[in-house]
Amino acid sequence: MPKPAKKPVGAQPDNPQQLILDGVVVDNTWRLLPLGGEEEITANNLAAGKVILPLSIWLELREALQARKDEIGVWLDSDETADLIGDFAQELPLIATHFPAFTDGRAFTAGRLLRQRYGFNGELRAVGNFIRDQLTYLNRCGFNAFAYQGEQSLQGLLDSMQDFSDSYQAAVDQPLPIFRRRALV
Repeated sequence: MPKPAKKPVGAQPDNPQQLILDGVVVDNTWRLLPLGGEEEITANNLAAGKVILPLSIWLELREALQARKDEIGVWLDSDETADLIGDFAQELPLIATHFPAFTDGRAFTAGRLLRQRYGFNGELRAVGNFIRDQLTYLNRCGFNAFAYQGEQSLQGLLDSMQDFSDSYQAAVDQPLPIFRRRALV
């Protein structure tokens, strides 16, 4: 008997034509596959090119897709933790985390864990319904790519990432708290 397909948390993330990557607006070269599509996805019928797979599909096809590992990314839904990828994170060029609503902050934790616990150095992309006010905090958690699906211009979002000149706490982007940085001067 086939196992039931995972249902997404909230609306599926969009895959905009442009995004912010490493502080620059760029064209999106990756295709994000939604959960629960019409056709069953297999290693043989997966289209060529850069593809971001839902975690459940990637887990099933991981071994069969080893030859394509440089063009296969994974997206985590908000109810899926970084531990589900774990040490395999270092094999991936891109991991996206889904924000089904801007009030759902679980993807912040997933991003920080992927960077700090699992040593992920690839593109860490925020997808879904995050808002401009969260960009600085996403960046502090290790996100370097933002597939924004709101109405604001991407250049306006870039400008908002300069809203804060310094931070008190340690984070992925600044491992030393301010009192340690000032003691070094």
